[in-house]
Amino acid sequence: MKEDTAKLLIEIIAKALADLKPHELSAKDILLDIPANSRFGDLTTNIALRLSSSLKQPRLKTAAVAAESIKNHLADSALKDYIEEVKAEGAGFVNFYFNNKYFYECLKEVIEKGEDSLKPACAEKKNILIEFVSANPTGPLSVAHARQAAVGDVLANILAFCGFKVKKEYYLNDVGNQINTLSNSVSLRIKELAGEKIDFPEEHYQGEYIYEIAKSALEHKIKPEASGDFAVKYILDIIKKELSDFGVRFDFWYSQKELEKSKKIEKALEFLKKKDFIYEKEGASWFKSTYFNDDKDRVVIKSDGSYTYLAPDIAYHQDKYKRGFDLLINIWGPDHHGYINRLKAAVMALGKEAETLSIIIVQLASIFKAGKPLQMSTRKGQYITLREVLDEVGVDAARFFFLMRRTSSHLNFDLEIAKKQTPENPVYYVQYAHARISSILRNSTIKVNRKGLDLTLLKEKEEIELIKKILQFTYILDIISKTLDPYILTVYLQELAESFHRFYDRHRVLGEDRALSEVRLALIQATKTVISQGLDLLGVSKPEKM
Repeated sequence: MKEDTAKLLIEIIAKALADLKPHELSAKDILLDIPANSRFGDLTTNIALRLSSSLKQPRLKTAAVAAESIKNHLADSALKDYIEEVKAEGAGFVNFYFNNKYFYECLKEVIEKGEDSLKPACAEKKNILIEFVSANPTGPLSVAHARQAAVGDVLANILAFCGFKVKKEYYLNDVGNQINTLSNSVSLRIKELAGEKIDFPEEHYQGEYIYEIAKSALEHKIKPEASGDFAVKYILDIIKKELSDFGVRFDFWYSQKELEKSKKIEKALEFLKKKDFIYEKEGASWFKSTYFNDDKDRVVIKSDGSYTYLAPDIAYHQDKYKRGFDLLINIWGPDHHGYINRLKAAVMALGKEAETLSIIIVQLASIFKAGKPLQMSTRKGQYITLREVLDEVGVDAARFFFLMRRTSSHLNFDLEIAKKQTPENPVYYVQYAHARISSILRNSTIKVNRKGLDLTLLKEKEEIELIKKILQFTYILDIISKTLDPYILTVYLQELAESFHRFYDRHRVLGEDRALSEVRLALIQATKTVISQGLDLLGVSKPEKM
């Protein structure tokens, strides 16, 4: 559904709302959605469900009153020739049914303009910084980090396509207890490899990769006391290679060690102190986060003079704003959920609106093989790594599968399905639609005149359904730009591929009627344009042959 159509429709609904009093809803409260079942129209709104209590009447009656008011305002709008029906249905939804004239005109735009017709127009050209993965450089990336990487990278692609200025950043936590433990782990393995008998602590890093780092350190004649910096660089090189092989590249790598050296932490805390948001208690420095709706105040400097995790994070986010970013998006794992309120409080204390920081919690992923969950990798005592998944199923399946559930939902990743070359594998199913269309277009002798087509020849049920599905693409991207959850794109592409396969299985594209063949070729070319753009945004390849 075209984005400007949705905006016009929201304006019409807002006018209708003004007729229905008393209530406190405004235009920003109006949400449009694509019905799960196409028999309930092409767009729907739940506004009547939200009005019924204030209007003190049943939901369906509220929906009926709202529908009549919308019809009245629709009669004077630019959409009057395109919306066939407005119905109150179900539990109180108002559903909109567009006519084929509308679909033909929109399809014509996709055929003539191609990719340019698919871009939603963002309301504001915001500068956005997405910080994601940011795993401590203490070992290879896990599947949890891999899912965060897929979400962050695809979200960045989509926001950039929508017109935002987007940068991607990896925050490198290269100081602290975990780095000290890494250094000690490598140092002990170096001594062990040199012939010393070592009692290796259980809380140290046990993986085989620690031996590999120690062996490399010995080859480079690194002394045990210098093993920490060497280990961090060694692991960071692994992480960068894994991410690159996964199709993820960052604009910035931001070091916490350099942040501390820059004195930005002291300056940020001094800034808050001058605003009276820092106080002293029991020998420690506390941030007044309860002033900004946190459940308790937070220590930023401990009684021993060391910083808590919050102190560098305050300085880091202040620096993000100073670098000119309007919207900060942080993608975190579920173990950071309790940290959201204090960081939001810090942002407000820095003088920024809470809405300028969005924090996305990405739930964990479980890897399945032969129907059974995998608990450990081949590395003793270690988690399943991104590298193992890439080696098993490849980049395309890995990126697609990591995005197949809402970020707020746990993900089950079945390696066996991801390797199948059958419609049971979702990424194969979508790629096969692209390859199938490519083959038809490649073998056709008919040259399509994009500006002289009679699209009204497309009358069959499957043709109209395919057109409708094509036109949902821009609306899907608009939803993602608002919810900041890219999973819906994988769902949409599967539905689009299904609509194409259904159309192709029931109707000949190339037949005796040349005019009909030409418009059907244009239809599948438009389908390919959307699938191609969708796969590009996912970072998944677009095979011409399969």
